[in-house]
Amino acid sequence: MPTSESSGPSDRSPGGLLLLLATIAGISVANIYYNQPLLDDFRKSYPHSAEWVGVVPASTQLGYAAGMLLLAPLGDRFDRRALILLQTAGMCIALLCATFAPTLSILVAASLAIGILATIAQQAVPFAAEIAPPSARGQAVGIAMSGLLLGILLARTAAGFIAEYFGWRTVFGVSIVVLIALAAVIVMRLPHSRPTSTLPYGQLLASMWHLTVELRGLREAAITGASLFAGFSAFWSTLALLLAGPPFHLGPQAAGLFGIVGAAGALAAPLAGKSADRRGPRAVVTLSIGLCALSFVVFALSGASLVGLVIGVIVLDVGVQAAQISNQSRIYALKPEARSRVNTVYMVVYFIGGSLGSLAAALVWPRFGWVGVSIAGLLFTGLAAWNHLRTGRKVVAAPQ
Repeated sequence: MPTSESSGPSDRSPGGLLLLLATIAGISVANIYYNQPLLDDFRKSYPHSAEWVGVVPASTQLGYAAGMLLLAPLGDRFDRRALILLQTAGMCIALLCATFAPTLSILVAASLAIGILATIAQQAVPFAAEIAPPSARGQAVGIAMSGLLLGILLARTAAGFIAEYFGWRTVFGVSIVVLIALAAVIVMRLPHSRPTSTLPYGQLLASMWHLTVELRGLREAAITGASLFAGFSAFWSTLALLLAGPPFHLGPQAAGLFGIVGAAGALAAPLAGKSADRRGPRAVVTLSIGLCALSFVVFALSGASLVGLVIGVIVLDVGVQAAQISNQSRIYALKPEARSRVNTVYMVVYFIGGSLGSLAAALVWPRFGWVGVSIAGLLFTGLAAWNHLRTGRKVVAAPQ
């Protein structure tokens, strides 16, 4: 295994190294979601600022968006291993501030920093694409993404368990210990990467606009992915409201359990990547769009059925994650020397789509209820299908 130079695309990518990158992605991104089950505990700790505790998770998400734009592109300019270690050190400091935050304002500031630095995950996934040979790039991205997805799914469960028995501050303290242990493994096992750009920072950021204009395949993949994520976000942002009302009358814990059901998407990620390598990513995206459309039909017919909702969640999550892996496999092949910047463009558009989906659901739910949300999700999926199919003959497939 190399220790001073990156593995080139022609080198074999050891399974252990891909699992390490998946672990890095999962552990880092989990820090964004630890605070979501802790809001009631924050209210109790900061009674004079109780009405503002919702700013904590909002600041973390805002920080993550800013970090994607400002830090993720640096992977093309500097050694990714060094960036991951530096961000990990910064994350430990931010988590330490959160652990001992005497006021809510300090917790909010620490949460903003945590969100910015959690973009370690956006270094790990392009790193996986870099070390893999072209014929196995999709599978490598799928393995790294499966770690990221499991981190998202399990973060809330882990935080809730730790907080219940040891207090909310212990959640951040445990994360520090885990990150320090991870950093030790990174030092021993993760190879250096070879920078692919010498552009100054300002030009590096500006170049993302030029890449967006230049690469039609990037625009198509980003819009398709964002449309599917919009439907995905519309569903998840209103599921708790559906479960709280008749005939279910279930609390937020039930919605959390649906997240565990969504682990099917994480488990399917490597399979989707492998299929993209064999059949081509566009074919997998086409199938994924069909699965997402089917899930919203199931949702529309399952407003009073837990079984139907569970089936729909599995189908939706597999569809969205398979499309995500395939799209990322495609874009990483478009401009190998600019993978971090290409990934940044894709993920920023992707999260904009998610925000629009949540906003649409918030507007539709009071007026049209669950069926309206399901139709909105189907319309977003239709937009993805239209964008994907209309460009199918125009986009020149990048070498795999």
